Amino acid sequence: MQAKPPTLFCHQYQCSLYSPTASLSLLFVLFGSFLPWRTRSSSWRSDAPVSAGDGFSFSGGKYSDEPNPSDEWFKQGKFVKAHPVDGTGDKAKDPIFGLTMGAGSQASGDVFRWFCVESRNADNPTIVLIHGFPSQAYSYRKVLPLLYKNYHAIAFDWLGFGFSDKPQPRYGFDSHWVVIAFVCPEIKYKYVSALESFVNEVAANKVSLVVQGYFSSVVKYASNHQEKLYDLILLNPPLTAKHANLPSTLSIFSNFLLGEIFSQDPLRASDKALTSCGPYAMKEDDAMVYRRPYLTSGSSGFALNAISRVMKKELKAYVEDMKVILMDKNWKVQTTVRWGQRDRWLSYDEVEDFCKNSNHKLIELPMAGHHVQEGSGEELGGIISGVISGRILT
Repeated sequence: MQAKPPTLFCHQYQCSLYSPTASLSLLFVLFGSFLPWRTRSSSWRSDAPVSAGDGFSFSGGKYSDEPNPSDEWFKQGKFVKAHPVDGTGDKAKDPIFGLTMGAGSQASGDVFRWFCVESRNADNPTIVLIHGFPSQAYSYRKVLPLLYKNYHAIAFDWLGFGFSDKPQPRYGFDSHWVVIAFVCPEIKYKYVSALESFVNEVAANKVSLVVQGYFSSVVKYASNHQEKLYDLILLNPPLTAKHANLPSTLSIFSNFLLGEIFSQDPLRASDKALTSCGPYAMKEDDAMVYRRPYLTSGSSGFALNAISRVMKKELKAYVEDMKVILMDKNWKVQTTVRWGQRDRWLSYDEVEDFCKNSNHKLIELPMAGHHVQEGSGEELGGIISGVISGRILT
């Protein structure tokens, strides 16, 4: 049977786990001309026999019972429980209508669940691979096989992304939502301590961190735990004043009303956000893995919307703080900046000067874009291995 794009009617009448669908569907109709519902995939269909969605996602949340790449990726991973859940203790409610969200959009009741894929030999030196915004651990799928032989490599989904828990405003991290810590590194908000909990759970000894893009605010965690780290490798991080504004592809998710709508569109939230930042032509099988969270849970879009709003507001201060940390004379962690020259979001201007002035290694990849692990995963795997083993000298 030929695949069909999900329809409004499928969403409204076939999905039952979330009650305000009809109201949100009206918003979808009003702004429907902005939403490009097109797909060639047979992995999700409007007439599929099984509904995997929470009923809020604009896609309809309907999946076929055929094998799909997202299921295969999920089978490779596991959940790690780390960091206690704070907040009101109530069921999460959507920020638009204030109605209780479906079971698929609720975080754990006691400790957060982090989805990760790792090598099995924990006796090897540990490398933690941290994806960028907006992305998933899946972005390191080409890197992991190159590290398995000599390292204990772990790629995880941030809270709010992929298969990990997606705490909502006031439901999971007190009155401050999880995203604040991404962009206010001078304040010890919950996300920094949550990352600390995760790292301590998966690695008892020292680790090396590989961090991509805007989530390089992990530098704040690193500055507080330098004794825990061997190496810090930053992949196209925002380092200069020219990096202090979100690109339009991401900032649109922060807009009033349109932000809520576009963040629920799996093609905008995954495909466009990933392919607009570099010379990427994503395969349909890979795209389906990135779309899956937005197809099955409205909480993924709400997380994206909330992160975008705070990041847009605070990114300038965050970049300044990161520069101060990395240029501090007390910074002891061996740091490498890997830069994809075809990044369409962050300019290379002044990056070389920054690395020279801060005495950090700089490795340029002329053909890579912002998410270098997406288009140059094998090359990146070799670089990571070389940097950590000390074979690469710059």
